[in-house]
Amino acid sequence: MSSTAVAGRAGLVLGSLQSRSRAGVETAGKLVVLAVESVSAAVVDIVRGRFSWTEFMLQAWFMTRVSLLPTILVAIPFGVIISVQIGAVASQVGATSFMGAVNGIGILRQAAPLVTSLMIAGAVGSAICSDLGARTVREEIDALKVMGISPVQRLVAPRVLAALVVALLLTVVVSMTAMVTAYVLNVGGGTVSAGAYQDSFVAFSQPTDLALAEFKALVFGFIATIVAAHKGLSASGGPKGVADAVNQAVVLSVILLALANVAITQAYVMLLPQGIA
Repeated sequence: MSSTAVAGRAGLVLGSLQSRSRAGVETAGKLVVLAVESVSAAVVDIVRGRFSWTEFMLQAWFMTRVSLLPTILVAIPFGVIISVQIGAVASQVGATSFMGAVNGIGILRQAAPLVTSLMIAGAVGSAICSDLGARTVREEIDALKVMGISPVQRLVAPRVLAALVVALLLTVVVSMTAMVTAYVLNVGGGTVSAGAYQDSFVAFSQPTDLALAEFKALVFGFIATIVAAHKGLSASGGPKGVADAVNQAVVLSVILLALANVAITQAYVMLLPQGIA
């Protein structure tokens, strides 16, 4: 292969990387703008008493209906996996009395927000993106703009607020389901006594662990909803374009949620070191 051909291919690869990087920066900027606009619209409408509470209630009920049962069904295996893995290691090192603490901390800090984020990104986010995408390709969004109605104010803001509320509630459901599952497996299986399990959980778990889980739920719900709304409002090309937008929204949401999870967890560990109550 000649040097000219190699240089040409290298130029194509470099050009592709530059275009992808530019598209990524533009997407990030549009997400930030949409996030600011939706929060501003929600706050202003609530203060002025013109917030669409009907749309909020409909969206909250829809999100709960499509995500509650899958969330419970996913939380139970998470509790089983954590109990089995931790139980095996604890038995080898003779630390079965600390299983309650490790299970509680693992579920509150990681499992509950993680399951919630997956459900919000997968079930709720895909539903939001497909709904807004269908409205976009049918030119309903353009019709709203022609009538002087902001799609962000009318459609996005209620969905963002509904997703935040649903994410908070789902985190509580996941935490309770996974912790009850872990308790039944460990105590019911005779691995550790009920008193030792509860004592270790109370000694090591902190109220800030639940606060961390709820804060993560708020952040994850907000990110997933903004990404889904952005992809839905920018969909084009008919039904295929809507399907592509849904796929992109789910993938991008999972990536951003993973990055946000790592950043929040590291900040929490540095600011609030683990201690014994």
